[in-house]
Amino acid sequence: MSNIAIVGAGFIGLASAASLMREGHCVTLFDPSGVGQGASFGNAGTFAHYACIPVNNPSVFRDLPRFLLSNQSPFRLRWGYLPHLAPWLVRFMMSSLPRRSAASASALAALLRHAQDGYAPLLEAAELARFVRPRECLYLYSSAASFDAARAALDQRRQLGVVFDVLPGDEVRALEPSLAPIFERGVLFSDSWHFASPQGFLQTLYERLAAQGLTLERSAVSAVQPAADGVVLSVDGVPRRFGHAVIATGARSAQFARQCGDSVPLDTERGYHVRYPGMQQLISRPVGWAERGFYMTPMSDGLRVAGTVELGGFTDTRNASLLDLLTFSSKRALPELGKPDSSWLGFRPTLPDGVPVLGCSSASERVIYAFGHQHLGLTLAGISGRIVADLVAGRAAPLDLAPYAATRFHRPAGVVHGPAEVLG
Repeated sequence: MSNIAIVGAGFIGLASAASLMREGHCVTLFDPSGVGQGASFGNAGTFAHYACIPVNNPSVFRDLPRFLLSNQSPFRLRWGYLPHLAPWLVRFMMSSLPRRSAASASALAALLRHAQDGYAPLLEAAELARFVRPRECLYLYSSAASFDAARAALDQRRQLGVVFDVLPGDEVRALEPSLAPIFERGVLFSDSWHFASPQGFLQTLYERLAAQGLTLERSAVSAVQPAADGVVLSVDGVPRRFGHAVIATGARSAQFARQCGDSVPLDTERGYHVRYPGMQQLISRPVGWAERGFYMTPMSDGLRVAGTVELGGFTDTRNASLLDLLTFSSKRALPELGKPDSSWLGFRPTLPDGVPVLGCSSASERVIYAFGHQHLGLTLAGISGRIVADLVAGRAAPLDLAPYAATRFHRPAGVVHGPAEVLG
């Protein structure tokens, strides 16, 4: 059995540790922030197995003016960041063309079909399963025009195997009576669920694994160097040798990929949430307002309102207008809400084709990538961890990993190699 380093202690890193330890490997986690303190801390908590339509899709060309100009848009671009972001944006727009977007959707759907099976071994433990709330997610549309604009994406989901029901406004109100009577349509996604506390789940998983021998070092890894018989990590400036290394540092993974021979156009989506304490009883399930780009999720410590996208790098300065939008929009949807007592800013990884990187590095099969999951890190954690264990063992993964390879970004822009391939 191998001595394995995992860089990153979020959902992907911990799920990978669980899969590797199940097979007898010795695992050390490295994360200076501790367990689940990045994007894994502040997400909407939803198991979104239905989320196979990437952000990069043809509707971008129609909606971009509204995204950029409307004060109710869930999207923001920090204009001072634009010179750095411009190459990524070009790739993103190219990936939004119909053929490429369809390839991204197929790749995501293939992973998502395995998402529940990936979680199954984790949820066999009662102390972890207690965090699961098996209630379907409800998407809301406040106008018939917005719902009609979403029909193509809904049809595409159905074609890719997603099961859902479309509800008229009166059935939406019957399902969630606290909602304001402003929603024309709802989409209820079958077999989805959410965590009552994503952080509680991760902390419990970590404690369970620590009792079985997992080591967590709150140390910074600055370099990953493949060697003939393993991988050398620079940990707080000190070289450390391991048999394998797993890169699961989300939005901060690109530097390690570069060190291992892969140029990956990874950037950052700045995501936000606000919390309303004691308000979780107002709804019984995750509720998303499609036009406003956020979820409202009942959690053990209150109602979490999470979402929006801001492209602007890693600066800690919060965008007050996005926090105000979350507060205003959530109170418009749920008039009984009071005042939020806390807010959060986190950094999601974002790739221009919307598909994560899963596979071995170009420099060595001993360096394994598991990053770039965008809004699906929680959902895809279980299956990503299983794939990591498969790669370490040298056995076939449960699906073709070619669409998720880092090398897809090495190809010349504009060259399409086949419908199964996702290009950057």
